[in-house]
Amino acid sequence: MKDFRFLLSGILFGVVLTRSEVLSWFRIQEMFRFQSFQMYGIIGLAVVTGILSIQIIKKYQLKDIDGRKISVGDEKSPRIIQYSVGGFLFGLGWALTGACPGPLYALIGNGVWVALIPLSSAILGALLYGLLEDYLPH
Repeated sequence: MKDFRFLLSGILFGVVLTRSEVLSWFRIQEMFRFQSFQMYGIIGLAVVTGILSIQIIKKYQLKDIDGRKISVGDEKSPRIIQYSVGGFLFGLGWALTGACPGPLYALIGNGVWVALIPLSSAILGALLYGLLEDYLPH
């Protein structure tokens, strides 16, 4: 029953994505062509929300659902190459499919069945990462 709130928050997230037109391939195309500010505004709002959330987690030393301390940004060494390669692959996948991982479930929920292809690829990528994690540089 405690996981029910995650289902509800996922449904709410999908509704917000749908209503804000973040799922629209045309909105994403407008963003990459610098024809509209809407997506940049939404991404900027997400960045600000993330920054504020991390600051609140650090200030109040919040714990996760199982009572463990949440550690955020405690590592001192920057990983520019890993972040750059990961960001490039993420952006390339986003540009090619017209969807980042967040809206994939909402796209499928809206009947865009072709989103099953990038979702399957994302799941396969996560599985491969799990299998190869010990052999990858961290």
